[in-house]
Amino acid sequence: MLTIDESIIEYVLKYTSPEDKVLQELNRETHVKVLKPEMLSGHLQGKILEMISKMMRPENILEIGTFTGYSAICLAKGLKKGGKVHTIDRNDELVEFSKKFFRKAGLEDSIIQYTGEARDIIPAMDYLFDLVYIDIDKEDYLYIYNLIFDKVTAGGYILADNVLWGGKVTCSSNQGDKDTRSIIRFNNFIKDDERVENTILPIRDGLMIIRKCR
Repeated sequence: MLTIDESIIEYVLKYTSPEDKVLQELNRETHVKVLKPEMLSGHLQGKILEMISKMMRPENILEIGTFTGYSAICLAKGLKKGGKVHTIDRNDELVEFSKKFFRKAGLEDSIIQYTGEARDIIPAMDYLFDLVYIDIDKEDYLYIYNLIFDKVTAGGYILADNVLWGGKVTCSSNQGDKDTRSIIRFNNFIKDDERVENTILPIRDGLMIIRKCR
């Protein structure tokens, strides 16, 4: 994670709409029962995902990396009526955990879960997605980006998490690390991809917003 003054984080959260009760419970249970709870999107990033979705009113969202379902719930809150979030995770042990919270949030019918490797599941998906959220193993980012690109609508958005990778992307001494190299390669590819425009929000661990122009 990026190091930001704690007082600034507290201020930002104070002036951000509160986390709803289901997400609070999901947050708590993830930290108590699940390994690597820091992978959870959390209140601030979750609210940003929710806001982006509500601004777009997408019909179909693809999320790659469900974890315990926090971000899927946030994204689903902005769906057009009848829209769906299609969320993929290879960890079958978390399916019932996340499904329980989808049900509590009243979104069970709006979120479709897939279990397995994204690279195997995505090619068989016969959908066009208005919004895609990538939060998986960093070495897979570029492969998945290329795999889903033609399934994104023109003018649609791709969001990629962790693109600042704890600040390591700026430190040449850390570029030997496999995950850091993968994120740097991904960021460089997007910067030079003439089919898109993009920016990075320096929140949490860096969120890249990519708009498909054509």
